[in-house]
Formats: sequence, C-alpha cells, structure tokens
Amino acid sequence: MTEFEVQGMSCQHCVAAVTRSIQEIDPQAQVRVDLERGRVAVESAQTEQALKDAIDEAGYTVVGTASA
Repeated sequence: MTEFEVQGMSCQHCVAAVTRSIQEIDPQAQVRVDLERGRVAVESAQTEQALKDAIDEAGYTVVGTASA
C-alpha cells in the first residue's frame, strides 16, 4: 500500500478521475481517496512512479508519498 499526498482534489469528480486513471494502468488496483486530507492510498502491482504518473495524467499533483 502506498499513500500519496495530492494537491488539487476538491470533489467527487476528482475522486472519480484519480481512481479511473489509476485503474486504467491496473484494473485490479484498490484506490481510496481522502479528499479532506488530500491523500490517495493505492494497493497495486504497479510501481510507485507509474502510479504517480497516472495521478499526474488525471490533472493532479503528487507532492509526497508515504509507504504504508
């Protein structure tokens, strides 16, 4: 499980966009978005960099990570 600190998320559309972007590269990924804390927790077989890139492609900025 990797947790990303992400800037720019503010609504359920943001949650859907981030989740969809991650699941495009890993359909089996488990994604939990905490809008209040600006965090995205992901359990995936993909690399941390691939997940960061997917979040970036969705239009949001990863500003930090913490492995859980």
